[in-house]
Amino acid sequence: TITPRIGDILQKLAPFLKMYGEYVKNFDNAMELVKTWTERSPQFKYIIQDIQKEKVCGNLTLQHHMLEPVQRIPRYEMLLKDYLRKLPQDSLDWKDAEKSLEIISTAASHSNSAIRKMENLKKLLEIYEMLGEEEDIVNPSNELIKEGQILKLAARNTSAQERYLFL
Repeated sequence: TITPRIGDILQKLAPFLKMYGEYVKNFDNAMELVKTWTERSPQFKYIIQDIQKEKVCGNLTLQHHMLEPVQRIPRYEMLLKDYLRKLPQDSLDWKDAEKSLEIISTAASHSNSAIRKMENLKKLLEIYEMLGEEEDIVNPSNELIKEGQILKLAARNTSAQERYLFL
């Protein structure tokens, strides 16, 4: 009989998690570089825009695609936890899967603060696109504090106008 296993495979791939850490550490700088060159070089901007129009990009920006690897390790961690919950404890893969989870959890915890920053950046990207890309708010130092409906009172006639506020 064939015994399917993934724990041993993930352990062999664990050294590659170091690259993931480097990617996360350099993410802010990479985002800033894309922003800078998009502003400085019309040629760069047009090339990026052309690529983003490709069907394979799924109508997402380069920045959205750059976020994907940052979110990958936490996904692996969730999948492994679920796998271990469903795996019989006497399974041949149990120890390897547990060790893999330990390695991946360590990598994930090291980057949790970076991931929170990335989530914030992702939200800023969504807001930026909702606003029709008029104001460039996508900056690693920017943080979304609160958003929601408000009523704006007109000074002259005290009529209320509904607005949506991003703070």
